[in-house]
Amino acid sequence: MSLPTRPSLSTALVLALLALGLGACATSPFSTGPAPEPAPAVVPTLPPAFPPQDIVGRWGLAAYHREDDKVRTEAAAANQCRQPYVISLGPTGGVMMHLADQSTPTELRLKGAPGNKTFIGPEGDPPGSTQDREVISFDGRILILRWMDSEVQGRYGTMVYVRCGPEGEKRPRPKAKAKPKPKAAVKPAAKPAAKPKPVPPPVQQTPPAR
Repeated sequence: MSLPTRPSLSTALVLALLALGLGACATSPFSTGPAPEPAPAVVPTLPPAFPPQDIVGRWGLAAYHREDDKVRTEAAAANQCRQPYVISLGPTGGVMMHLADQSTPTELRLKGAPGNKTFIGPEGDPPGSTQDREVISFDGRILILRWMDSEVQGRYGTMVYVRCGPEGEKRPRPKAKAKPKPKAAVKPAAKPAAKPKPVPPPVQQTPPAR
């Protein structure tokens, strides 16, 4: 009696691969790849900590890369007032400043963000975008800005603006008012001396007649 012919090894492998492929298609017929990552949350734009008019004016400008150089850089920025950097109001209420690697100023916006943060950057971008600068501190006289783009921050450093002119000078402390000297006691006026009483002239006696 003849035995049934066995399938070859290659035929068995082909059948096994087809079975695996059909099983994968049955479990996920519409699979096209890994699920996309969720989009980052958009930071809401809030009112800034100060209006744009507060930074309009002439500024001495310098930059530092190490925090230890901050005080020295503030002094260097003040010395740059001979060639000041001018911030002016833009035509639509922003401020005219330069973006990174641009030779002409652009109108930028002051944008507030949660955490009492303020950014300066192009209108329409959410606070903290790549082209923005974060306001590290501002006291009316010194403005310190940090670039949000790490590559730009590495090249330019942290920007220090020191206001020029009389409005940027440190105001001297008011001098203490001198206490008024006590007035000398007024002596009472001396009474006028009494006038001597007039003495009547002596009476001449007439000698008796002889």
